[in-house]
Amino acid sequence: MDIHRFESKLAMARAAADRAAGILKEAIARQGHAHVIAATGAAQFEFLEALTLAPGIDWSKTVFFHLDEYVGLPATHPASFRRFLKERIDARVHPGAFHFIAGDAPDPRAECLRLGDVLSRHPIDVAFVGIGENGHLAFNDPPADFETEEAYLVVRLDEACRRQQLGEGWFARLEDVPVQAISMSIRQILKSREILCVVPDARKAQAVHDCLDLEVSPMHPASILKRHPRTALYLDRLSAALLSGSASGNA
Repeated sequence: MDIHRFESKLAMARAAADRAAGILKEAIARQGHAHVIAATGAAQFEFLEALTLAPGIDWSKTVFFHLDEYVGLPATHPASFRRFLKERIDARVHPGAFHFIAGDAPDPRAECLRLGDVLSRHPIDVAFVGIGENGHLAFNDPPADFETEEAYLVVRLDEACRRQQLGEGWFARLEDVPVQAISMSIRQILKSREILCVVPDARKAQAVHDCLDLEVSPMHPASILKRHPRTALYLDRLSAALLSGSASGNA
């Protein structure tokens, strides 16, 4: 894992976006298209803003996949991740295709199978992910399933995860936060050729410490990224504040 630390969130986001743009352009030049997994959440705001402004990307040759979505939430809801991605990526750069998760599908399990079938035909060039305050990767809360080969899962959200969504302002009350979500699985994320993990803010510092300084464990789901050969982790000064000297990386 390559660890990149920056003094500010904006510098971190711009550097991550530069690398992401390079990966997309390299994939398009190599094979004529780029397949991408996109994360959501407040931590991704600056990164996605910088990426969608990056010059030289033929967005018509990109195919995006959705990382996770709440079960039962319509795309019109302010907290819907479909809405997030449509506003911050789809409407801005118009990718060639965007495979969204229908969180309000009548049968969430059937939706998982549908998405998994589509994804099986599109090897992923790069996954954009983050780390949750509870250490989750996508909506794989601890203890995460490190073994399943299913591409998408219906998962139950723990209280720490739900409180993070409340704290970020997506919902008015904790009881409004859904208790289930459809999430890409850990093993599916790890099948990506490259992974860019963007993690700013002090509220993520403990999770970053636990995932990097402690052993790989389902109790710290994002710790599994240490086993991926081409993962780059982008931190700002606040999110990196609790790291030990052994968790070294690029400045």
